[in-house]
Parts: sequence; C-alpha cells; structure tokens
Amino acid sequence: MEDYKNKLGSLADKLKREPAKTPVQEVRPVKELPADKEEEAQLNTWIPKSLLKRMRSYGVDQDLSLKAINILALTYFLDAKSPRPEK
Repeated sequence: MEDYKNKLGSLADKLKREPAKTPVQEVRPVKELPADKEEEAQLNTWIPKSLLKRMRSYGVDQDLSLKAINILALTYFLDAKSPRPEK
C-alpha cells in the first residue's frame, strides 16, 4: 500500500512540475470530387449465379471490375430504352 501511495505522490509532483501538453489540432482542406466525377450511391441486387460467372469472366478478359461492368450495362440499357434529354 505504501508503494502505491509513493507512486501516486510522484505522479502528482510530476504533474505539478510539467505543464499540461495541449494537443494541436491539424487542419486539412476538404478533398472535393473532381468536376467530372458524379457522387456515387450503393446498389445491391441479387442476380443468377450463371450471370455473375459470365460477368467475372468478361471482367477478366476485358480488364474491368464488376462495378464498371454494371455501370456500362445499366448505361447502355437505359440509353437504349430512354435516351437522356439534351441540355
């Protein structure tokens, strides 16, 4: 018990001798998305396993990710069904 009191006493003395070190907050600018990149949202769908296998094979052959294949496929499909209006 005496050892514990000595440790606490030495800690109190140390705190009295050394001023408290206040951490300095580092300010960093917010990273903005490039103007040509749209904000993204998550899409979660269930598809047949055979279609997923075809997508993976196509991705390996064409060096594309599943995300890129999904974006391309949905864009082509929607453009064929209902083209975007001209701005």
